[in-house]
Amino acid sequence: MKKFFKKAGQVFTGAAAAVTLMAGRVMAAEAGAATNPAQAGANTAKGAGMPSELVGVNGVFTRITNTVLYAVGIISVIMLIYGGLRYVISGGDSKKVTDAKNTIMYAIIGLIISILAYAIVNFVINAVGGEANV
Repeated sequence: MKKFFKKAGQVFTGAAAAVTLMAGRVMAAEAGAATNPAQAGANTAKGAGMPSELVGVNGVFTRITNTVLYAVGIISVIMLIYGGLRYVISGGDSKKVTDAKNTIMYAIIGLIISILAYAIVNFVINAVGGEANV
């Protein structure tokens, strides 16, 4: 009985994910054909000199996510340099060497995650209807 509920939950989750993806595609297609209420609200609330697009190359969401992802990437590079310096000045102490190697490893993992997040965000923005940043 436990396996049945587990399998049923997995099927339900998969079906819900598929419906969500399809609904996003349908809404994106309808947004191009008719007035997008979210975009209309953003245009109403925008001030002078503010971007009018929510999604796209110059969109608000694109700017915010790219800024955050750049910051994460910069922090990862700084931590990579810091870990390298810790490794160099460890003086052969095994505890310090291990800590430095962990810092370098986690900095590299953070850098990889930030690069993948940047790619995923631009893919999603492109799928919703904007153009990807190049």
